[in-house]
Amino acid sequence: MPQQPAANPLGEPFIELPSVDSTNNYALSRVHAGLAQHGTAFFAHEQLAGKGQRGRLWKSNKDANIILSVVLDPAILSIQQQFHLSACTAVAVQEFFSSLAGEETRIKWPNDLYWQDRKAGGILIENSVKANRSDERKSQGADNNPTSSGQDPAPGWKWAIVGIGININQDQFSNDLPNPVSLRQITGKKYDPISLAKDLCVVLQQKLTLLGQKGFDPIYQEYLRHLYKINQLIRLKKDNRSFEALLKSVSPSGRLVVEHGLEESFEWGEVEWVVR
Repeated sequence: MPQQPAANPLGEPFIELPSVDSTNNYALSRVHAGLAQHGTAFFAHEQLAGKGQRGRLWKSNKDANIILSVVLDPAILSIQQQFHLSACTAVAVQEFFSSLAGEETRIKWPNDLYWQDRKAGGILIENSVKANRSDERKSQGADNNPTSSGQDPAPGWKWAIVGIGININQDQFSNDLPNPVSLRQITGKKYDPISLAKDLCVVLQQKLTLLGQKGFDPIYQEYLRHLYKINQLIRLKKDNRSFEALLKSVSPSGRLVVEHGLEESFEWGEVEWVVR
């Protein structure tokens, strides 16, 4: 695997935004305008229309949490290896949070941050993909394959916007969130979200360096080691059918591997993990 090209470390520059609709939207607009480069991090004190997975809103109190988007040049990866970046980010977030909250911190497939059975954060990676000189488009999701017109067999992965939201000081949440938790609720301490966001950039840089130097396997093994509910029963929903299955693994390509009478695997988006 080629080495990461020389570039700014992640988090340099670190740009604070008083208020923004979505840090991912803002970061991508800066990239397209030529005003952001690899390593640029955008931190929002307030996010008015934050995006979560499956088109959900990511709600966050002002000045309470980490709301961060980091611009990456994914040159070390091919367009088929988007899960490698997703897993790398998830492993970095798990390591960062567990250093403060303890070893009960887990990664819920594909890349949610869980402490015990409660959600502490999430990741949304959005990609800018260039298929040819005149066609640049965006793929939305944690590790989704980019949309394809069927005309471009080998599109290029231009940019990745890594959006990370982590509950830090918030102690009251919307009733429509089934199982939220914050770092303050876990530890009883209050934190500086800006300082923590900068620390998180350092950990993410370390994991990306590991990915570039050693390949995906060390990241993948760490991802499996911290996988939430591995070897336990979980409930999934596919179309109108809900069923229990044993979570056996996640494949190197990011497919959820389960067993319910027979072994089956699912891409992200094919099934919904039902939180109980």
